[in-house]
Amino acid sequence: MEENPAVQEDIHLPENAFRELRPGEKYEPVIPAITSTPETTIRSVVQGFLWCIIFSAAATYLALKLGQGIESAIPISILAVGFSVFAVKFLKSRASALLENVNVLAIGATSGIIAGGSVFTMPAIYILGLENRSSFFQIFIIPLLGAWLGIFFLAPFRRYFVRDLHGKLPYPEGRATTEILIAGKRGGHSAAVLSYSAVTAAIFDFVGPSMRAWAENFSTNAIGALNDFTAKYKAVFTMNTSAAVLGLGYIMGLDYASIILAGSFVSFFVLVPLFAYFGQYVPGAIASGAAPIAQMTADVIFLQYVRQIGIGGIFAAGIISIVKMSPVIAQATRQATGEIVRLVKKRNEGAVVERADHALPMSAVILGIAAIGILAFLYWRFSVIAGASGATKIALVSVLLTLVIAFLFAAVSAWAIAMISITPISGMTLTTLIIAAIALSALGLRGQSGMLLVLLIGGVVCTALSMSGSLVTQYKIGYWLGATPRRIELSNMIGAVVASAVTTAVILLMSRVYGFSAGPAHPNALAAPQPNAMAAVLSGVMAAGGTSWFLYALGAVFAVVMAMCGVSALAFALGMYLPMELNSPLVLGAAVAYFLQRSSRDEARNKTRHEKGTLIASGFIAGGALVGVLAALLRFIEQSSNLTIIPDLVKISGPWLQEWSNWLGLLMFLLLTTGLYWDARRD
Repeated sequence: MEENPAVQEDIHLPENAFRELRPGEKYEPVIPAITSTPETTIRSVVQGFLWCIIFSAAATYLALKLGQGIESAIPISILAVGFSVFAVKFLKSRASALLENVNVLAIGATSGIIAGGSVFTMPAIYILGLENRSSFFQIFIIPLLGAWLGIFFLAPFRRYFVRDLHGKLPYPEGRATTEILIAGKRGGHSAAVLSYSAVTAAIFDFVGPSMRAWAENFSTNAIGALNDFTAKYKAVFTMNTSAAVLGLGYIMGLDYASIILAGSFVSFFVLVPLFAYFGQYVPGAIASGAAPIAQMTADVIFLQYVRQIGIGGIFAAGIISIVKMSPVIAQATRQATGEIVRLVKKRNEGAVVERADHALPMSAVILGIAAIGILAFLYWRFSVIAGASGATKIALVSVLLTLVIAFLFAAVSAWAIAMISITPISGMTLTTLIIAAIALSALGLRGQSGMLLVLLIGGVVCTALSMSGSLVTQYKIGYWLGATPRRIELSNMIGAVVASAVTTAVILLMSRVYGFSAGPAHPNALAAPQPNAMAAVLSGVMAAGGTSWFLYALGAVFAVVMAMCGVSALAFALGMYLPMELNSPLVLGAAVAYFLQRSSRDEARNKTRHEKGTLIASGFIAGGALVGVLAALLRFIEQSSNLTIIPDLVKISGPWLQEWSNWLGLLMFLLLTTGLYWDARRD
């Protein structure tokens, strides 16, 4: 029986979709197993590839700039539903089936998965000066293998997370995405809001940072009246003025944004001034190759010393997460083992499998894991460390480390997403790098080969964790709606190929145009916080630079104290590590969301306003990130051809614009923030 598009608006989730089932009760999905309905079609595949390409570029740029990935599931689901409305009204075609949009989501969502896994590690190749030992193929294949590994490792856990724990885990993002897909009639207007918000953000971020109409970062360091204070105490407040960061803060919420900013306050208003105060009594340099602290600016003190404390905090927060999740890992492992035994016993029974339970066979999962392990071994043994002493043993140990760590952390990542839609991937990846670096150093592998191999291990693990976190949400959406798990799995595998290619291309472009670490060739380098953290750890453990173990230990103490106080240790540690200009605007965006939720006495109206604000903020993120990629491409063309494509408004207007750019940036950012609140509040 075909699904009737005309009654799409009457579809609703069952009453027991979000609560625990009573004894003997069974959940029936929105689209029953007996209903024949389109899932994987030319329409869904083309849409999925389109959104995968667009959001891969946006997510990669945003992660390099802010150190924060974006989850593309919600905006892609909105766009998929919006296209369905567009197809009916303007193309005089049928509406997209509900499960077709699930397929669009499964392909398109790989954009955030690959970007999160690749961007956190692969740019460190350039930061460490290893680009002569790398290539497009290497940066492409590592996250692709990781994404597929994440699918294979999570597959045995599927029933445990989506069926056995039904109603026990909230799946906040999965629930929001499902509601959007169900509310197909409302999707056309939502897509329009998302579109004009993206255009607004694109214009705002292009005219500002790219055309230099105002300063990209507001800073008290540029206020003449505060020169004496800044020079004496080294306390500087900075705030990025881009639309993308404002939107990210709105989505993040006030709790996490405040914790992250609190970490920045500790770094820039406590630790940097402390180093500066005591540094005036230390005439010589403390770190090898560094200037005396008394001669350093606040930014240099942060980069040289305080950021290392943040790295230690991130590492400790990752360990804390693993300890907290250890019962879940053990339970899920027992569940997966039981699943394998059950499937092996029933493999010849010939039982009919319902659509909602039709997944990749366990034999394919096991063979897939084995194939990835073999491919990784061959590539590392005969390419990355070819010629190294004991290369075969080192490659075997590396593969074993990769598989074991990815398997253990996959359940942690999936559980975290199912609980709060946030997973500490960067902390777990940093933990992976430290474990791998110590293990390979003990085997005698150091220097460039050692650092590169550790990065590749981290890249595979990081992408596997990113995939497991996203896939568990897609599994649950499919369970609620009645989609076929195997189609979701295969769509993610196919989408990962496209996303890996686009992400690799953007990383290579950004490395040429902006770079990932400040220097003479790239004075305005992208922050790339996670890759810089990875590079700092590796250069300490595997190179001759020495490791800042004391500073790492201080950061670990901060993380433990935060955890003891019931505060997210990872969010606080990220705040300590990231530059303040990237963290301070998050609170402003989150405050808009907070006040919209309390803008009237009518709870239903407040919810509607907040949901519209979420659409606008998602548009800000997408538009700002995409124009960042476009600007980088135009800069690359300018440098290659000696042409001027992006006009410089400072040169056109004269020196007055440069003098007032700091205040103009703050003013324009506040106007944009006010516009977000006003637009979302309109009834």
